[in-house]
Amino acid sequence: MRRVALLIETSRTYGRDLLQGVKCYAQEHGPWSLFVEVRDLESKPPVWLKNWDGDGILTRSGSAAIATAVHRAGVPTVELRSTRRGSKFPFVGINNTVVAQMVADHFLERGFRHFGVFALDTEPFFVERRDGFVEYLKARGLKCSVLYQPGSSEKPEQWEAQQKRLIHWLRKLPRPTAIMACTDQLGCWLLDACSRSSIRVPEDVAIVGVENDETIATMSTPPMSSVRFAGEQIGYESARILDAMMRGKKPPRRPKLFPPICIETRQSSDIVAIDDEHLANAIRLIRQRACEGLTVKGVLEVVPISRSSFERGCRRLLGRSPNEEIIRVRIEKAQSLLRDTDLGLAPIAVRTGFSTAQYLLQVFRQSTGMTPGEYRRQSRNTL
Repeated sequence: MRRVALLIETSRTYGRDLLQGVKCYAQEHGPWSLFVEVRDLESKPPVWLKNWDGDGILTRSGSAAIATAVHRAGVPTVELRSTRRGSKFPFVGINNTVVAQMVADHFLERGFRHFGVFALDTEPFFVERRDGFVEYLKARGLKCSVLYQPGSSEKPEQWEAQQKRLIHWLRKLPRPTAIMACTDQLGCWLLDACSRSSIRVPEDVAIVGVENDETIATMSTPPMSSVRFAGEQIGYESARILDAMMRGKKPPRRPKLFPPICIETRQSSDIVAIDDEHLANAIRLIRQRACEGLTVKGVLEVVPISRSSFERGCRRLLGRSPNEEIIRVRIEKAQSLLRDTDLGLAPIAVRTGFSTAQYLLQVFRQSTGMTPGEYRRQSRNTL
């Protein structure tokens, strides 16, 4: 029986998802003896680790002390947080460039043209998120204001002084502005600053966080949209790599990076930020009723806008036609149902406005490059 230590925080949704993925792998390929305890990223190294006679470690090294203790243990190890401290170990984690691009596209699809990012630069993955967001927008001729969180963590030294600083920055931004917060904690602070200064969310400032920590995201006012990581997949893959290493195989040379699953859209970014009232109403109607079988003709029957103006406006702001936007919304909903339910293709087709399961299959493959079944397997722990 393999003895595996899990030095992974239980205080966040992402850490608990990682542990669930490890559990699935161990159940399928074990038996493993798993040591897990209640932890956060700043927990000290376990006392027993110094003389532990185990077989492997999966770690999220949140401090130099943890990294040093893990190195000294001298057993096969996979790092799941950052390459900065665990550089000698194989790394499995998130593709943060894709995270940044997903957030930028989320805002662009809603018509935003002014942007900001609330950033940390204490870890490589924070830098990747910030730079990926700024560069992706720059390539499209759009500028982005950047504000850095001072210090080396998400814990401000002076809470009131920090919030005044955030309010000062927010008040200087044009309206409306879309902001990516590099973590959910930063996003929560932004939302508090908006509330204190009577800045409307999402009408004046829209905010998307990263990691989709459910406690933080849903406690915020309003509830915060956030990027959902593939935590269970990453946990499963890290366990698979560790298992191979414990059997004497060489670790992979390159980091294994997973794209995020989606953005869990909540009130903080759920808006169409377009000055043209009729065009905004038309796009809003698509997003509300596309899965009910809404057509372009149906939109024009409700909103007083000409077909040509609707077509030009959609292509100018969204980069696609009205019909393509209808299809995008339906496919996005189908992906959600494939990830989060066990519904078959026929009921999913009904719920997403497609006439038949075969038509859904055809359009889904054209839009995503894979079948619905392949997407479902990829989005779950069936690696």
